[in-house]
Amino acid sequence: MNEEQKKELIEKYKAEKAKGVKFWPDIIYKDLLVSFALFILLVGLAIFVGVANEPPADPSDSSYIPRPEWYFLFLFELLKYFPGQIEWIGTTVLPTIAVLALLLLPFYDRSPFRHWRKRRLGVTIMSVVVVGMVALTIMAVATTPPAAEEEVVAATLPEQILLGEELYGVHCVECHGAEGEGGEITGVEGLEGVVLDPINARDVMYTFTDETLFNIIDYGQPDLGMPPFGLGYGGELRRGDIIAVVNFMRYTWDDRAELPQEVAQASAVPALAEGEVPSYEVHIQPMIKRYCVSCHRPGKKNNNYLMRDYNEIMTTGDHAPNVVAGDLGSNTIRMLHREEIEAGGPMPPTKALKPELILIWEKWIAGGAPNTAAEAAGLTLPAEFLPVEATPTAAP
Repeated sequence: MNEEQKKELIEKYKAEKAKGVKFWPDIIYKDLLVSFALFILLVGLAIFVGVANEPPADPSDSSYIPRPEWYFLFLFELLKYFPGQIEWIGTTVLPTIAVLALLLLPFYDRSPFRHWRKRRLGVTIMSVVVVGMVALTIMAVATTPPAAEEEVVAATLPEQILLGEELYGVHCVECHGAEGEGGEITGVEGLEGVVLDPINARDVMYTFTDETLFNIIDYGQPDLGMPPFGLGYGGELRRGDIIAVVNFMRYTWDDRAELPQEVAQASAVPALAEGEVPSYEVHIQPMIKRYCVSCHRPGKKNNNYLMRDYNEIMTTGDHAPNVVAGDLGSNTIRMLHREEIEAGGPMPPTKALKPELILIWEKWIAGGAPNTAAEAAGLTLPAEFLPVEATPTAAP
């Protein structure tokens, strides 16, 4: 830069300085406008886009493929080129050099000009950094293996309680009972005849914290015969699953906690209208999830009678068919009435179903054992299940 250029720049500087811009309120006003615009943008993104719910972090889940947020994907991609003992180069050395190159830019790019065409060194360095970050980000997205099917996350408390109810029905009912009532265990190898105390009592709910319940489910109680259910100890449940089970127990059996109304409605077996034929999908399935599927699934001692879906209920078992449409002498009905027959003993083993629930089973089978509500709508109940019409009597 020659003396004439320096003089010209100094004159421009003095002119601009003389004109001036007040910090208050001019600069503050502009900053407030920009800040408010960014705030509105963030609120809009939160409302209309939101953040995807993901399961809680679980270090025992080896199937999980870690991914940082998109703005750190370029660093994530660097790890692929500096694996193992030299990964510190990609995680520390290169990012540090890039940051220093930008921080020190004013010291080695001394050009007084503001137009980008006259700032070749600065523009080149910045372009290399930005292009490198963008390229690494694209490569990270393109080359990272796809994640497994995303786990459905119970985000709200009602969703967690309902998920916990389902998981409890699968993993816990066979020993602790559908209502946590305990009792004598039947059909569980190694625990046959063991009598368990109730876990729905105040002695448990009032004295066991959520953390205690979580640890018992996670690690189990091996000396008492309870296996671990946590993924980290060889079980099937992730951390989010165990939290859901704990919430189910707390809000269902602890009388100090108020069960959300929507949970009570969703978990209840729908009442039957007068003359209505029950269906599997609306009336029978909720009962099976709660009382039956814990034992009647693969790997359990159940005479190969599986009850995970309608087809299994109608066709499986060593003494199949256990449900015969229209036949109230079917094996399942007899076992629900606590009979000891060749196909099995009283069901559920520890505690009889309430009479009103057994009546729904009877109406379902008597009405043709329909699968869907649409099928049930076209059927009628036998006369013995219909209300007796009042007969007028003659006046004396």
